Amino acid sequence: MVPEDVREEAEKLKKELRHHSYLYYVLDKPEISDYEFDHMYRKLVDIEAKYPELVTPDSPTQRVGGKATDDFQKVRFRKPMLSLANAFSADELRDFDRRVKEGLETDHVQYITELKIDGLSMNLIYKNGVLTQGLTRGDGRVGEDVTSNVKTIHTIPLYIENAPPYMEVRGEVYMPRKSFIMLNEERDEAGLMPFANCRNAAAGSLRQLDPHVTAARNLAFFAYALGDIEGLEISSQEELLMKLSEFHFQVNPNYKKWDSIEGVIQGVNDWEVRRHDLGYDTDGMVIKVNDFAQQEKLGATVKDPRWAMAYKYPPEEAETKVEKIVVTLGRTGVLTPSADLEPVHLAGTVVKRATLHNMDFIKEKDIREGDYVKIYKAGEIIPEIDRVLKEKRNGSEKPFEIPEVCPVCGSPVGRPAGEVAYRCTNPNCGGIVREKLVHFASRDAMNIEGMGPSVVDSLLAYRLVSDPGDFYRLTQDELEQIERMGEKRAGNLIAAIEKSKESGLAKLLFGLGIRFLGAKGAELVAGKYHTMEELENAGTDDIQSIDGIGKATAESLYSYLHDMENMKVLDKLKSAGVMMEAAVEEETGSAFEGEMVVLTGKLSSMGRREARDLIKSQGGSVQSSITNHTTLVVAGEDAGSKLDKAREKGIPVLSEEEFLARLGRA
Repeated sequence: MVPEDVREEAEKLKKELRHHSYLYYVLDKPEISDYEFDHMYRKLVDIEAKYPELVTPDSPTQRVGGKATDDFQKVRFRKPMLSLANAFSADELRDFDRRVKEGLETDHVQYITELKIDGLSMNLIYKNGVLTQGLTRGDGRVGEDVTSNVKTIHTIPLYIENAPPYMEVRGEVYMPRKSFIMLNEERDEAGLMPFANCRNAAAGSLRQLDPHVTAARNLAFFAYALGDIEGLEISSQEELLMKLSEFHFQVNPNYKKWDSIEGVIQGVNDWEVRRHDLGYDTDGMVIKVNDFAQQEKLGATVKDPRWAMAYKYPPEEAETKVEKIVVTLGRTGVLTPSADLEPVHLAGTVVKRATLHNMDFIKEKDIREGDYVKIYKAGEIIPEIDRVLKEKRNGSEKPFEIPEVCPVCGSPVGRPAGEVAYRCTNPNCGGIVREKLVHFASRDAMNIEGMGPSVVDSLLAYRLVSDPGDFYRLTQDELEQIERMGEKRAGNLIAAIEKSKESGLAKLLFGLGIRFLGAKGAELVAGKYHTMEELENAGTDDIQSIDGIGKATAESLYSYLHDMENMKVLDKLKSAGVMMEAAVEEETGSAFEGEMVVLTGKLSSMGRREARDLIKSQGGSVQSSITNHTTLVVAGEDAGSKLDKAREKGIPVLSEEEFLARLGRA
C-alpha cells in the first residue's frame, strides 16, 4: 500500500515539474534554477523507485524510456493528414482567394497566415489528457508509431489538464538551427556523415531505435492543427491556436489574421527576408481560411484542402567558383576538407569558404577544384555546396584526393571501419594536441580570455605546454619570455587562467574534448553528477540513463575517464585547483527581472555572449528572435530587421548606453 501522503506528494511533484518544464521549454521564462528543478525531479524518481505503482505514462520521469525495437508499427489515422497545394506567386494567391470566395459565395473571408516550419509532420493522440501515441505523417493515411521518441521532446506535454476525452494534436517536429550546427560539428568530429539540413536531421532523429539518442538531439515541436477530436468545440483557426497555447503546447507566435488577400500577400513578402533572423528553418507561409464552418463548406480534394494554400519561397542560393580544396585537422584527428571560394554575397553575408565534410561528400557531388557550384546556407548559417554546374566545365578542373599523410605530423592517414572520416593515426600528433588545447581554452569551454590559437602556438613552440593541465602551471616569467608577450599581457593571461578554474564541471567536461560529448551533453552530465568523483564512479549504464545521453556518448565518456593518460591530466587539473564540481549559478541582481530580451546589432563595450550572460544574471531571459512574448530589445550599431520589427510592434528599445545604465555601468 502507498501511504496517502506519499501519493499526494508524488502528484504535487508531477504537477510542479510539468509547470516548470512549460515555463522553461515553451515560454523560455524559467522561475526556478536548474538545480531546484533537478532536486524536485530526483525526489520524484526516488518516490517512484520505492513505489513503482505510482509511475504513470504522463510522469515527467518517463520522457526517455521504452525499449529499442527493430521496426516502427504502422497505424492508420482516423482522419487523414492531407498535404497542401503550393503557390509561388502573388497571382496564384489571388487565384486561391477567388476560388475560396466563389466556393463560399461571399466576399467576406478572413485568412490566417502561419510560418511554414521546415520539419516533420506529427500527429499526437491524447486520451483523457495523457499522451498515448505519436505518429509520423507517413503517406497521410498511415503513419509510423514513434511514441517513445516523441516523449523525449520537451515542448510536447505528456499530460494536458482539462483536456477533452480524445484529441489529436497535429504540428511540426523541427530541429533548431543552433542544435543542427552543434550536431553536425559532433558528427564531423566522430567521422559520421553530416545531415544536409535541419529537416533531415529532425527526421533522422525521430526514427532512432534508441530514444536516448533522440533526446540528445534537442528537437522541438510547434502545434497548429487538430485531427480527430471528441468533446471540444472550436470555431476558428485563431481560436484553435489560442486553445493549443492554453493546453501548454508551443505555438509559433508569428501568426496573423487578415481581412484581404492583399494583406496576406504583404505579410508573405515581409517574411521572405525576416525569416532568416529566426532560430529555425522555414520555407514558406501557410494561408488558411480562418472560420471552421467555411473550411467545412469548402471541403477538400483527394490530396489537399480547398481552404488552405502553402506559399513557397524560392531557395536562396548563389553561384561561385571553387578555387581550392584545403584540409584542416580537428582535435580528434579528423581531416576535414573545405572549399575556398570566389567571394560571393549570400543571405546577407560575403561567403568565401564552404565546408565539404568528408571525402564521401566530395565524391557524391563530384566536386573538383575549378568547378562552378551553387551554394546555400544550411540552417541559414553554414555555407554548403548544393550542386556542381558540370555544364560549365572546360577540362581544367582537378579532382581532389585526401592526403595519404597528415598535413601536420606526416603520419599515415587512415579511415576507421564504419566511418566516413579520415584520421591522423598518430595520437601524439602536434596538430591534434594544438586543436585540443585551443578547444580547452575556447569561450564555450574553459573561456581562458587571451588564450587564442596564436598564443597556444607560441606556448607549444616554447615547449611550455603539452596538455590542458600545463596551462595551470604557467608562470609570469615563462610567459614574459615569449616574443611580443610583455609583462602586462602575461599578467592578464595568468589572471584569466586563474579565473577559469571556477568554470565548473560542465565547462571542464566539454573542454576536455571527449568524443561525442558536446556542450549540451556536458551540461546534462554535470546536472546529474555534481562532482567529478561521482562521475568517475558511475558506470556506462548509469551515464546512459541521463535524459539526452546516448550509448555512444556514455561509452566514450566512461572510456575517457578511465584511460591512464587522461587520468594523469585530470590529476594535474585537480592539483592546480580547477573546480571539479558543478558550478552554482547565482542571481546577482534583478535589473532585467521578468524581461524577455532580444539583442540586435553590435555592442562596442562587450560581446554578444557577455551581454546575454549579464541579462540572465539579472533575472532576464534572452531570445534569438522577436516574438509576441518579447518585452525589450537592446540595439547596438548596425541593428537590422529586428529593430524595425520591434518598433513596428511597439516594443521598448534600449540603446547601448541605456542598457549599460540599467546594469549600473558607466
